[in-house]
Amino acid sequence: MEKINKLKNKFGQFNLDGYLIPKNDEFFSEYIPPHLDDLQYITNFSGSYGLALILKKNNFLFVDGRYTIQASIECGRNFKVMPHPLIVKKNNLKLKNKRIGFDPKLFNENFIKKFSNKLGIECIAIKNNLVKLIKEKKTFFKKKNNFYVLDDSATGESCSRKIENLKKYFFKNKIDIMLLTSSENIAWLLNIRGHDSDFSPLPNCYLVIDKKMRVFLFCDLNKINSKFKKKLNFIHILKINELESFLLRIKNQNFLIDDQTCSIFYKNKIETYNNIVQKTDPIYFFKSQKNKTEIQNTKKIHEYDGAALTKFLFWIRNNYKKKKITELSAQEKLLKFRKQFKKFKYPSFPTISSTGPNGAIVHYNVSKKTNRVLKQGNIYLVDSGGQYHYGTTDVTRTISLGNKSKKIKEIFTRVLQGHLNLSNFKMKKNTCGSILDQVARKNLKAIKLDYAHGTGHGVGYFLNVHEGPQSISKANKVKLKPGMILSNEPGYYKKGKFGIRIENLIYIKRNKKGMVFDNLTYAPIDKNLIIKELLNKKEIIWLNRYHRKVYNILKKYMDKKELNFLKNSCSNI
Repeated sequence: MEKINKLKNKFGQFNLDGYLIPKNDEFFSEYIPPHLDDLQYITNFSGSYGLALILKKNNFLFVDGRYTIQASIECGRNFKVMPHPLIVKKNNLKLKNKRIGFDPKLFNENFIKKFSNKLGIECIAIKNNLVKLIKEKKTFFKKKNNFYVLDDSATGESCSRKIENLKKYFFKNKIDIMLLTSSENIAWLLNIRGHDSDFSPLPNCYLVIDKKMRVFLFCDLNKINSKFKKKLNFIHILKINELESFLLRIKNQNFLIDDQTCSIFYKNKIETYNNIVQKTDPIYFFKSQKNKTEIQNTKKIHEYDGAALTKFLFWIRNNYKKKKITELSAQEKLLKFRKQFKKFKYPSFPTISSTGPNGAIVHYNVSKKTNRVLKQGNIYLVDSGGQYHYGTTDVTRTISLGNKSKKIKEIFTRVLQGHLNLSNFKMKKNTCGSILDQVARKNLKAIKLDYAHGTGHGVGYFLNVHEGPQSISKANKVKLKPGMILSNEPGYYKKGKFGIRIENLIYIKRNKKGMVFDNLTYAPIDKNLIIKELLNKKEIIWLNRYHRKVYNILKKYMDKKELNFLKNSCSNI
């Protein structure tokens, strides 16, 4: 409470009734360094999505369905945990006419407008970040991690060609100039990567590009070496703190900004002398459709990832009765298996290693305090992924630890059916994620069960593991197109008891019949949790074919004992 009270003491200085604290930093990244995580500093909440509203007498933490349980555990003592106001129909908060401060570098205009209208509050931009004002000043050691350029052989498309496609978009939409504020989109456009996230090779930077295709990159110049400059000798590289004055010198232009990642701070600078065109950054759409090189490279690294996970599944099955395996030790062991492959760089998100009641926490993050032992009779859920040269993985398996519960097996089987329904869905030109989301929930809803998260998200190519604009969720209306990579991950979670999820990455390919899904992930699905009698003939055929493919792809990576495990795990049901 000491930090919260220090923050509240600042309200009088700025004539505020409250203050908003988001999860993101000024680059709107999902995973940010701990010393920049204002939300966790104030609330102790470690999830990747949330918003705190600190008032004079009350404290609220808004989350979505993935984090309800986790947020209550981590910060329920000092905060009232509630669904995000923008994802619920009714607003029960009585905040009318309250003056709520916020840092304009951390919010976009669309969000602030919607949030203000929904709650009936007045949002006041405060130049000083109030959380930073109360933080103890510490010196953080910064590694000199240079930006680097990927070869065209790794990306399948040159930077110059991507810029030409953007030029066509400018001409079609009468755009003179654009500010790119999404680091992942700049990385894609210039075929560059960096080290500014623990889980994604992001180069934190901003970029201005005009209709003549003059490119200005704003970044920390300590991260730029001569090799980088030589490869990208056609762009101008400037200090990141020069962006504000640079924008103020531009006048009378049709200026495109992204409505999700352009902060109010930079929008205000641009609209001083220009006409603002506020849309979704077109690069999200360009980037979502992977080319042949990206798909082929992603397929290859999924072999390594599937082999690592399968070796781990064998180790779990072979040792959980003999040794004391915990959520933490299991997580560390899986990382060791991935590190056996030279192409592996680091995890693509914090591993979810959970058993018993912890499995019901959708985005559970194990700690020494919460660490549980894998026990006979339980189930174990592991959701993990890796960043590889070149590609990004994300996979979930739920494993039986000698579980005998018929109810758990029935739910697992119905989750599997949802997974198969999605994999086999025949897409049309107008198929979008909201349609697929319904298909995946069908078998669970038949017994009045459901899950409080989306069924799938887009995935990047050696970039963010969560990527838009496509997703498989109730509200997503983006049309699905060939080359898009998505996760397929229905589940079910019983609070205080267990969690079940099955996740593969899939991509959309075009064949003679139209668009179909094809699997990227290959690892055994635990047959010990399947009730065969619930499956129809088509579902059994799919599962047996999938497992034959798993066996044929992964057998070359296994030793003799692992191969025997793989063979048994992939035999017909």
